[in-house]
Formats: sequence, C-alpha cells, structure tokens
Amino acid sequence: MSHTVDALIDAAKPSLQRPEGMSFGDWMTSRCVQRSTRKYDWSALKFQADHDPKYARAQMRYIGTGATGVASDANTVPAVHFTFSTMIIPAGHVGPLHLHEDTEEVFFVMRGKVRIMCESKEGEYWEIEAGERDLISVPPGVYRGEVNIGDEEALMCVMLGSPKPQTPTYRPDDPLSRIER
Repeated sequence: MSHTVDALIDAAKPSLQRPEGMSFGDWMTSRCVQRSTRKYDWSALKFQADHDPKYARAQMRYIGTGATGVASDANTVPAVHFTFSTMIIPAGHVGPLHLHEDTEEVFFVMRGKVRIMCESKEGEYWEIEAGERDLISVPPGVYRGEVNIGDEEALMCVMLGSPKPQTPTYRPDDPLSRIER
C-alpha cells in the first residue's frame, strides 16, 4: 500500500473510535447516512457527459467519495478501508472502460439490466449481463465499464477497496484519456 493511502487510513481511523465524551447514540448517529439526506450528483462524472451525453450517470455517496474525482463530501461517513456509493445509469447510457491500478471495484446491480465489460491490458475481452442482485468484483489492473441494456434506469452499488482510490485512467486510444479534469 502506498504511503499516501496509509496516511489516509491513519487519518480516518479516529472516526472508527467513539470520541471522548460522546454518547453511544450520538456516535452511532454520526456513522449513519440516511437516504433522505442524499441527492444524486450528476456533476461527479460531468466531464465524461460533456464529451458524449451517453456517459451521463449520477453518483450518491455514502462512505468516502470514491474515484470520480470528487475531492470531498462532508455528508458522508469517512472512508477507512473502502468507499461505497450508488450509481444511477439511465437506459442506454454507458460507463466507459476505465482502469483502477490500485484497487478492486465491486458492482452490485440493485435494479435493471447492465452489461459489465472487462478487458485486460493485453486486449483480452470478457463481458456478462448482470441483473438484479448480481455482483462482480473486478481486480486492480483490469479495465472495466458498464452499459445499461434495459429499458429503464439501472441502479448499482459501487464499492472500491481503498479509502481514497487513485483517479482512474482510460485506454490510451480513448478520447477520454485526453480530457483534462
């Protein structure tokens, strides 16, 4: 693990311990994120949608900020070991192939029908159609993407196995690889 990730974990560890003088109830409440306090963030991946509207997707963060490039979100539980969010993917929309070198990424389909695509750095390709309650864990170093192949919006849970994952990259021939964020 990198020194940066180690420092982030050390900084977040106090959030796992009950603060001095705080009641048990207040501590547990501070670790609870309720749906009523959430809003979908359509701007987290706006740089992709600005390139092509089919890339428009929305993130709702619960633990940490994930790897979308959102620097911070005070309305989440601090990430210590992983991040957790939900993602809305409109019908026909695409999450382009991207690469996390530093962390595993888990997709859990809660609603809808999504094609998950994976590609090795050597160009080997694999895909699966995932529906309600299907899960895939993509290892670090494997390109991954998704497309909503259903007629309605899809809802997925997304977990990344790092408290602050590196910003993902794209295949060198992908126009998204040349976009400044």
